[in-house]
Amino acid sequence: MSASATPTLRLERCLESVSPDRYPSKAELLSCLPAELNRFDPIKAWGSLALSAGLSLLAYASGTLIPLQWAALPLWLLYGVVTGTVAMGLWVLAHECGHNAFHPNRRLEACLGFVLHSLLLVPYFSWARSHAVHHAHCNHLEGGETHVPPRSDSRSGQITEDLKRKLGSRRFGLISMLNHLILGWPLYLFFGATGGEDYGRPTSHFWMRSSLEPGQRHLFPPAFRRLMVRSNLGLVAMLLVLAGLSLQFSALRVLGVYGLPYLVVNAWLVIYTWLQHTDLGIPHFSNEHWTWAKGALQTVDRPYGPLLNLLHHGIGSTHVCHHVNSAIPHYNAWRGTAILRQRYPELVRYDRTPIHRALWRIASRCGAVRRSPLDGAFYY
Repeated sequence: MSASATPTLRLERCLESVSPDRYPSKAELLSCLPAELNRFDPIKAWGSLALSAGLSLLAYASGTLIPLQWAALPLWLLYGVVTGTVAMGLWVLAHECGHNAFHPNRRLEACLGFVLHSLLLVPYFSWARSHAVHHAHCNHLEGGETHVPPRSDSRSGQITEDLKRKLGSRRFGLISMLNHLILGWPLYLFFGATGGEDYGRPTSHFWMRSSLEPGQRHLFPPAFRRLMVRSNLGLVAMLLVLAGLSLQFSALRVLGVYGLPYLVVNAWLVIYTWLQHTDLGIPHFSNEHWTWAKGALQTVDRPYGPLLNLLHHGIGSTHVCHHVNSAIPHYNAWRGTAILRQRYPELVRYDRTPIHRALWRIASRCGAVRRSPLDGAFYY
């Protein structure tokens, strides 16, 4: 048996040992995390922001020194990877603001999150809304949001499985990787790709849907229009800044200094969310079998190592705790993770597979999901 296959079997065996009545209720799951974990620590909070902002400013500034020459292409690629990796820390902190986990002053927190996400061309209020739906309906096939797989008997599911058969796992994996890491984020923002079945298509983060099909519901209710406009204005302001810099210095310089890290930040975002909610042994549930606690416990913690956990504030290694209580600040999520693993050792998922191997396994083998006759859940 290969090393990469072992963790998958561990996930599946964990699942097989869990009967529906062994899942805790939402109240039980929430109560095992002490209220003190929600406590704001100004030194840790502002220190995290200072770390990410300071390193990002240094990284972006270094891009202004790289010559615009073909000979410098390897240096530009290295710059993009390093700077995008560092800037992802700002993305994570803005995400924490959207959960009301960064600062007790809600107005200050909203302003900070809005600025940070707008700088990275993320519609802050709109994405915070869709992300809240994701948390409220994690691994729910109908009501879930982001990384919701197609069912094998749906049109999109049939297309996905046909492609997987015709292309083979290697080519399918390469196309899936490219589609997710490069195109996945903009496709989700503009058209709601991988969104839940209840919301239909498109569910853009930039404009309201004018009509719905029977049985569908709004991802963004009409009352949300004002906040969506604010999100859009933040992006327009950032795009105007980039346009002005292009006129001042050159479009090529802006594409290099801002555009390359932007692609890497987006890739990191998709890597984290994809690996947190997708794998061969992870179930997805339809209405009759889903509960909030079952959904929250299907997310996966993974080993990103001390450097990435420092730069990205542990978002990939404490994600189960984050789904159980998203108001816990990142610096307290480590303790929350330890408590959850001790309290529910058979339910809290941790996959030791190296990140690159887990990413390839998911990209090459996860397509559409099918209902299991054993428990009624859906699996890849």
